[in-house]
Amino acid sequence: MKHSSKATLLLGVAAVVALGLTGCTPGGSAAPAASQSLGPVSKDVGSGKTTLTVWDQNTDTGINDAQQELNDEFEKAHPNITIKRVSRSFADLKTTLKLALSGNTPPDVVQANQGYPDMGAFVKAGFLRPVDDYAKLYGWDDHYPSSLLKLNSFSSDGKTWQGDDLYGVSQTGELVGLYYNEAVLRKAGIDSPPKTVAELTEDMQKVKAAGTLPLSYGDVEKSPGIHLYGLVLSALAGHDAVNDLVAGKSGSWTGDDEVQAAKTIAGWVDDGYVTEGANGVSRDDAVAAFGKGQSAFLITGTWYQATLEAASSAKDIGFTALTPDGASGPVTMGGEGLAWAITSKTKNANAAAAYIDFVSNKDAAKVLVDKGNLPTVVPEGDRPESGTIAGDITSNYESISSSNSITPYLDYATPTFYDTITAAMQDLVAGKASPEQYTKTLQDDYAGFVKQ
Repeated sequence: MKHSSKATLLLGVAAVVALGLTGCTPGGSAAPAASQSLGPVSKDVGSGKTTLTVWDQNTDTGINDAQQELNDEFEKAHPNITIKRVSRSFADLKTTLKLALSGNTPPDVVQANQGYPDMGAFVKAGFLRPVDDYAKLYGWDDHYPSSLLKLNSFSSDGKTWQGDDLYGVSQTGELVGLYYNEAVLRKAGIDSPPKTVAELTEDMQKVKAAGTLPLSYGDVEKSPGIHLYGLVLSALAGHDAVNDLVAGKSGSWTGDDEVQAAKTIAGWVDDGYVTEGANGVSRDDAVAAFGKGQSAFLITGTWYQATLEAASSAKDIGFTALTPDGASGPVTMGGEGLAWAITSKTKNANAAAAYIDFVSNKDAAKVLVDKGNLPTVVPEGDRPESGTIAGDITSNYESISSSNSITPYLDYATPTFYDTITAAMQDLVAGKASPEQYTKTLQDDYAGFVKQ
């Protein structure tokens, strides 16, 4: 999703222009970021033996395979450097990375989630090194559009998201969308995938009547709840409303569309359209069930591309997104993958920057595509064939991003919003909270932050 050249196709520049959010100021007094002596920057990583400790969340099949290949190739290109890789799921990374960064021997390179809960907190604590100097050295500020770089930027005190300092770059683009099984839909008398939330609900009813589970969903890890609600809300409220709400510009989590999105999901659960006991089902198990043709739909991200391409029903699987009433095209949640960042205490900053460039540049993009991933910039000659899962994902990403129709991840909204929305979604799905109670919980968190 970066500046294109004749050799590359830019996917999603406009998408993230649409995410040009104005950061809000967290409450409370913030300690200033730790002063950092950045030292001279160079592409010369030296000849001495170096171990580079790297933490990532690339655990899904396709991205894990790509990451391992890129790590191996980096070590071959730099035989004096050994990569010590620590790979954790997204949920595990969120709970362990802060502790690792605060220790005396933190990793050299980490993947940090954008927004206030993670990157903002790390910047505020002085755990991350700004990388504007390396962006100039390696040309990241030319390779990536400023709109994407802004998503990985903060003020130096961590108070303002999309501030003046760059803290990382991302290697993948992302969409949260609707995977569907054509064979299951045909069995239910459905000729084409739904285009709106209302059509999706109607199709779920037909699928259930035909004897198949409509929607595979597992939320034991909690983060899938953000994707489920985010997709529905985006397809009801549209880009501008969701974008401005997450940005703290306007709107309320108790607004009509926000409540209706929650009512829609609660209705799906009540009508038996969703995996029973979903809060106790893992995300991977839900994906596996869909991949075996045991359900008609799956709402998740493009990071499952490789997994579903290897599924037994892969030939029947397609990918799409939903369109709000009155909109000219689909609107859905997404953006870019977690940012590769350099920690402030590393003694190997030049090697760390070389590594980040290696795993995210145009040559890395070819490896990512070959392993079933969506890079931020898709090489022109590596566009996937239309009519395939990869082709559907790429074409949707291109069209949705070029029309400024990607909404930001909802958990970016406040420093505590990830914990708030994931717990609240589990309560909604379990029937422990009504849609009105669910949205009030979100608004209570949000209101306390945007008023600071």
